[in-house]
Amino acid sequence: MHQLARPAAPVAPVTLELHGVRLEPLGPQHADGLRAAAHDGQLWTLRVTSVPEPDQVDAYIATALEMRPGRLAFAVVDVASGAVLGTTSYHDIVPAIARLEIGYTWYAKSRQRSHVNTTCKLLLMTHAFETLGAALVGLRTDNFNFASQAAIERLGAKKDGVLRHHALRRDGTVRDTVMYSIAAGEWPEIKAQLRYQLARHGTR
Repeated sequence: MHQLARPAAPVAPVTLELHGVRLEPLGPQHADGLRAAAHDGQLWTLRVTSVPEPDQVDAYIATALEMRPGRLAFAVVDVASGAVLGTTSYHDIVPAIARLEIGYTWYAKSRQRSHVNTTCKLLLMTHAFETLGAALVGLRTDNFNFASQAAIERLGAKKDGVLRHHALRRDGTVRDTVMYSIAAGEWPEIKAQLRYQLARHGTR
């Protein structure tokens, strides 16, 4: 028998900080920093991500703001320098069943394979499970974004399946979407693993 859903707390703008990384609600003031982050690796040329071209950053931010309350976008900021490193979001937020997803995530190339993504995931999932009362956090990625799939699987997320012919890519082709999730009961073990990974990066 399925359990009755317990509504989660509303997802409101919040600032989160850990290990020199700050997540703050994305706004127009982050446009120049986001452009610089996208230029680091010319990320908009990658077929399997949704990084905006430099002249589309203002519209990208405006769209993110228009998607509230179903999406809450964050700027990822380096505390020491104030530089914008990228962006990530809560999205597909369904408080009635205590479910949300983490996505729309990308970072400047020079910050990829660093502690930044692990720190962001620890911040977002801690807030989701321990403050908002989420029952489940979902993650999704392009079927050809193998690096993203590997990163999600390293988190300990379970693969739910593949939604075929699900979303447009920037080049006009239609992607399959690989869906993952983490349930509240799995969070303590995953939290311990994220902390272990950060300790190996030298962050404590």
